[in-house]
Amino acid sequence: MTMTESTMRELGFTPPDFDLPDTVSGRQMRFDNIAGSRATVVMFICNHCPFVKHLVDGLARFGRDYRGADVGIVAISANDAERFPADAPDKMQQLAETSGFKFPYLYDETQQTAKAYGAACTPDFFVFDQNRKLVYRGRFDAASPGNREPVTGRELRAAVDAMLAGKPVDQDQKPSVGCNIKWK
Repeated sequence: MTMTESTMRELGFTPPDFDLPDTVSGRQMRFDNIAGSRATVVMFICNHCPFVKHLVDGLARFGRDYRGADVGIVAISANDAERFPADAPDKMQQLAETSGFKFPYLYDETQQTAKAYGAACTPDFFVFDQNRKLVYRGRFDAASPGNREPVTGRELRAAVDAMLAGKPVDQDQKPSVGCNIKWK
């Protein structure tokens, strides 16, 4: 299993808009459709990556816990579905439904959104404040396949909780580690 770290994009980065299909509802979604009034979490994930599989229940729990809390949440898969059919939109829909995702799971077929965000791996997390400035990028928590750390979402939750409390987000952020995005 090859591990790739997130790029740790510079804090303050403004997210580019996107116009991507939600694999569950079939609706086209833009950043404005998912933006929360206090925070917006953009996650780059996929179906087949063992690092994402390890976190999938924690991601679903995170979505449930922050639903209705002025936090917008979206997951995006940009993997090449021709070479990796487990990451095709119909399989994405299936994963979202069976896992109980309470957030849209979008398909970035052209991979332009992933490139614009500087996403490098799955999973890769970005949190934006109410002014659309990047305040957190990095990992969900310290858990990964085989390391016995519990999946809690502690680091991502701490960033979101700080924003909801009107406090600054801790600048000591660790890169996410996962599979590289499967570029075309």
